[in-house]
Amino acid sequence: MKRADLEHLIRAAAAITDEYELVVIGSQSILASFPDAPEELLKSMEADLYPLHRPEMADLIDGSIGELSPFQERFGYYAQSVSPSTAILPTGWQDRLVRLQNQNTDLRVGLCLEPHDLAAAKLAAGRDKDWPFVQALLAHRIVSVQTLVSRVRDLPITSERKEALTKWIVARAP
Repeated sequence: MKRADLEHLIRAAAAITDEYELVVIGSQSILASFPDAPEELLKSMEADLYPLHRPEMADLIDGSIGELSPFQERFGYYAQSVSPSTAILPTGWQDRLVRLQNQNTDLRVGLCLEPHDLAAAKLAAGRDKDWPFVQALLAHRIVSVQTLVSRVRDLPITSERKEALTKWIVARAP
């Protein structure tokens, strides 16, 4: 997915839900902070999002521009509706959201995760696809070790898990 694709999804999801602001919590939220992010960070075909003020409207997104929809067939990417509780995020993440708003979003707003919050959420999820993603963020110096460790400390997970994730981060520091 490219930044223009994410902008298209924000525009389409906003039109479908008649909502002005959408929260983008998935990996493609990186495109708000780094429009020309390295290719290895752009492998996903979907953007995980939900309407900020009416998250219950997310099902409309799946039905219209979601996976296996005519939209995906035509454009090659899709929106995955999620809820505010989908990701495990560090304390204060809402205050650090990165605003993506321009003519391509039809001036609708995509509120995207700040890269360190995104990396912390990926580490908390701990899926097979998440480890290489965070490693690439570190390798390309998109996130700093110190700030990422701080965000991991602010995750609502056990102290043992925080310690394990911190060791993982430090071991992969560029």
